[in-house]
Amino acid sequence: MIDTHSHIYLPRFREDLQEVLQRAVDAGITDICMPAIDFDSLSEMDRLDHPEIRFHKMAGIHPCDVPASLRDPHDRLAEIAGADDIVAIGETGLDYYWSKDHKEVQQLSLHSHCRVAKALKKPIVLHNRDSTADLLDIVEQQQDGTLTGVWHCFNGTESEARRALDLNFYLGVGGVVTFKNAGVDQVVAGLPSDRLLLETDAPYLAPTPRRGKRNEPSYMKFTAEKLAELLDLTLEEVDRITTENARRLFELSQGTSANG
Repeated sequence: MIDTHSHIYLPRFREDLQEVLQRAVDAGITDICMPAIDFDSLSEMDRLDHPEIRFHKMAGIHPCDVPASLRDPHDRLAEIAGADDIVAIGETGLDYYWSKDHKEVQQLSLHSHCRVAKALKKPIVLHNRDSTADLLDIVEQQQDGTLTGVWHCFNGTESEARRALDLNFYLGVGGVVTFKNAGVDQVVAGLPSDRLLLETDAPYLAPTPRRGKRNEPSYMKFTAEKLAELLDLTLEEVDRITTENARRLFELSQGTSANG
């Protein structure tokens, strides 16, 4: 399985990183894709190493980390993200939950990330919280037929999901799909399996039965089991389909890795 969205490089994993990674291997994780929070994230990603896991780096500025005085990050982002070992642009997007004071700056950053993604022909990774309409509007404005990516931690309605799919995006299925009363499970059950990705968003949003704990890649097995139930597939089929989807979107091969 491929964890397509994990902040495994954060300090919360520093003390027991190797144990966390070994548990991931034992759970069937072969690849971990790492979205950046800011440009400093990349040096932290470079420190990761495990003989049985391939690590894949992404470059971008999280909407909650966009400085209020941000100038257009296009040139620096394009330079950093142009490296061969960067598989995607992000995570970027919009977050109106934590702050509505800097909407325009977040939107400027998202536009810039979209332009870089198109120029580099790399997928974009979208964060969304309480901002779905604006997020999809910006993606639609930027869509020229070449933009693609994933709405990570999908938690939208069926109509929002269909709009994202029509915009050539995949949907990241994480721990929220296992939460009772969240409603995400009912939407995901009706979506095409060839556009779904598995993810953890570790250390955040651990799935049931680990909800409330620090999330880690090995917990993705609970999400995979839930997805298999919702789609009436075997766990092996979910593994195969989501792995193929991730390799297709991020152009991953068995040999590509952030650490060579």
